[in-house]
Amino acid sequence: MKTVEAFKKIMSEQTEIALATSVEEIPNVRIVSFFYDEDKKCLFFSTFKGNEKITEFQKNANVAFTTIPTSNTNHVRVHYAQVKKSDLTVYDVAKQWIKKIPSYEENIKQAGAMLELYEIHFNEAIVILGMDSRETINL
Repeated sequence: MKTVEAFKKIMSEQTEIALATSVEEIPNVRIVSFFYDEDKKCLFFSTFKGNEKITEFQKNANVAFTTIPTSNTNHVRVHYAQVKKSDLTVYDVAKQWIKKIPSYEENIKQAGAMLELYEIHFNEAIVILGMDSRETINL
């Protein structure tokens, strides 16, 4: 499998990332659900308004993440990314969320008005396909 194809497959199948932030040299990691928009070349996730991570983003927009594999060890890692509040809402991207994570429809119905949508932008990613395959790709 070519590395770019593997990247697309991982980003379309895996549903969670471990998102790392750092403020005043204190790192923080949390798990969030996501989807990747190939046309916009960015990753989307939502969080509740007023959440601690929003304050962290405002202090330092530089983030890193890794996808969380569920059936094998294949995953994507990104060291240099920037997070920003999206101009879109969770309602604007609901079809993409629900296509990837059908159960997210209930989250949007129950809590959509309380959620803010965020984008993570990055230009390169490390694609890891098992113990002996690690390649950096440019997007």
